[in-house]
Amino acid sequence: MERFALLAAFGTAVCWAFSAIFFETASRKVGALAVNFWKVVFAFLFLGISGMVERNVPFPYDAPLRTWILLGLSGIVGFVISDFFLFNAYILIGSRITVIFQSLTPIFTALFAFIFIGERMQVYRLIGMAVTVAGILIVVTTRSRQNKKNNKEKLSAKGLLYGFLSSIFQAGGMVLSKAGLGNYSPISGTQIRAFVAIFGFAINALLIGQGRFVFVEMPRIKEALRSTLKGSIFGPFLGVALSLFSMQHTQVGATSTLMALTPVVIIVPSVLILKQKVHYLEVLGAAVAVVGAALFFLL
Repeated sequence: MERFALLAAFGTAVCWAFSAIFFETASRKVGALAVNFWKVVFAFLFLGISGMVERNVPFPYDAPLRTWILLGLSGIVGFVISDFFLFNAYILIGSRITVIFQSLTPIFTALFAFIFIGERMQVYRLIGMAVTVAGILIVVTTRSRQNKKNNKEKLSAKGLLYGFLSSIFQAGGMVLSKAGLGNYSPISGTQIRAFVAIFGFAINALLIGQGRFVFVEMPRIKEALRSTLKGSIFGPFLGVALSLFSMQHTQVGATSTLMALTPVVIIVPSVLILKQKVHYLEVLGAAVAVVGAALFFLL
């Protein structure tokens, strides 16, 4: 079962690679908050249908209170708070720098899992994590240099802090998911996270005065809504459900490391779909990351 869990974590990285393309398209048209709200709404509906098919339960009313509390907190920490810092970091320092901080998430995840739930990773997995993260960093830093437009670009200290915090809260959300899921259904567990996140994003929209745009105007922008719908299928629906299944059956640090392969996996659709050019160092970094990931499967 653990091999399937590791494959599920890799599947999460693949799903998130495709969701990133769709969400980027939608965010450029309507902004991050509107996309975040509707992506969890769509995910909640898809998960309800899946829960009905899987176990004839369209809503996780049978989940224990502890599961609701921990997965609900995970939805707030991992979806709402982490994405707040993440998307604001995109604005303040750009995606090319922000994704470097995201590559540190597996390290924070393994550390939090050790501190809070006593999960210890084997030495070969720690080595695999180090090799994989090194490969990911090669990919994202190379892509960052390629995307840099001029040498006068200034970095915001606030933006750097937000990038760092987004990585920490994402790791915290994963550990809360691991602790809360137990033997409960990953599909219904993801639905709990999405359900709580809907209210989190809705409150955020109301507090900053974007309620009318997010709730009423955005659904009328068909192209953005279609991109959000497609991204929701790959991201908070399939991707998050696979990640919870993986965390349920293997160490959360291993899951987080394989999930972090998204910057590597996205190279292929970037070339085939977006027709982007790839630097040779990105290919080298991808190879290093794959070698690190292989250690999780082969040893």
